[in-house]
Amino acid sequence: MSKKKLGLNTICTHIGEIKDKQFKGAVSPIYLSTSYEFEDVDIKRYPRYFNTPNQEFLAKKIAALEHTEMALIFGSGMAAISHMFLAFLQKGDHLVVQNTLYGGTSNFIREEFHKYGIEYTFTNGYAVADFEAAIQPNTKLIHIETPSNPLLTITDIQGVANLAKSNGIVTSIDNTFASPVNQNPIDFGIDIVMHSATKYLGGHSDILAGAVASSKEHIDRIWNVSKNLGGSLSDMTVWMLERSMKTLALRVKAQNKNARKLAKFLEQHKEVSKVNYPGLKSHPQHQLAKQQMHDFGAMLSFELVGDIDAMAFMKQLQLIKPSMSLAGVESTMLLPSQTSHSLLTQQERDAVGISNQLIRFSVGIETFKDLKTDINQAITNTKSATFA
Repeated sequence: MSKKKLGLNTICTHIGEIKDKQFKGAVSPIYLSTSYEFEDVDIKRYPRYFNTPNQEFLAKKIAALEHTEMALIFGSGMAAISHMFLAFLQKGDHLVVQNTLYGGTSNFIREEFHKYGIEYTFTNGYAVADFEAAIQPNTKLIHIETPSNPLLTITDIQGVANLAKSNGIVTSIDNTFASPVNQNPIDFGIDIVMHSATKYLGGHSDILAGAVASSKEHIDRIWNVSKNLGGSLSDMTVWMLERSMKTLALRVKAQNKNARKLAKFLEQHKEVSKVNYPGLKSHPQHQLAKQQMHDFGAMLSFELVGDIDAMAFMKQLQLIKPSMSLAGVESTMLLPSQTSHSLLTQQERDAVGISNQLIRFSVGIETFKDLKTDINQAITNTKSATFA
């Protein structure tokens, strides 16, 4: 049966599973061997070559979900994106990168690129014109992230892809926030898609992994670098990730539904001054999000009114967890001013729209009413303690 004719839940459940031909088990067996036969075999398998049975088959599931020919699984999201950068950039090359970007990626670029003689420009914004203005004669790669973290800005994927193609430039995207359930950038002309598989692909806050999906040509190029850098993932974790991804579409769709309701609830709340969520009609890029996303995702951010201490509010939460990561089945919140953007000065944070009242909300699968109740009680108790 053609993968193109299969539904999303069927791809999540069946593509990339290893058939247990010996015992007829219902789930993929785990191959923990780090040493394989080399004589009279089609593939010389070795964990660092990303081709153990579990690695090879899980890559097929990710490729199917992202509508690509191939994929690679890495030990972390940063391993995935750093290997991809080093595969497509060398001394004297130039990268154009979106300014609203995951902090780990920004740090890697700023702290490591000079060692390799790679040049880069962070855009002034996230419009296509901002990318065009940043292109130089030696630009080889444009990297974007949409929706962005933590302000949920939306970048025109097809616009950036068309701009790059007209200039002979390769494009890559961090699709972690959206997940392949909500967005497939390959369909809009992007060349390479990467994920922190720690997030929605894993979905249970217990797996550290990364993934890159693209054409065979591009994946071969990344593999040629990655086999030397050693960022592969253990087969036990690969097996756990394959198991988790069987419920990817179910989880994300439930999270999407909760996020849509919570965004509307927060937008109408008298103690909330602003909500950033592309599913709201008030979002500046709502129409663009509708054009390039299947659904609007389960990430949002909001600002409490000025007389409510955001940190005190977080401490009053009883169900929602104050936590550093995102995309698990449990709802979590954090303060970007105290985490991802803590190294910036107050003035720098203000310039990019990261106020001390901003809270990033990763919406889980809990019952909407319970999440709403938890937010209300936390606001009420914070106000009571403040004005007691």
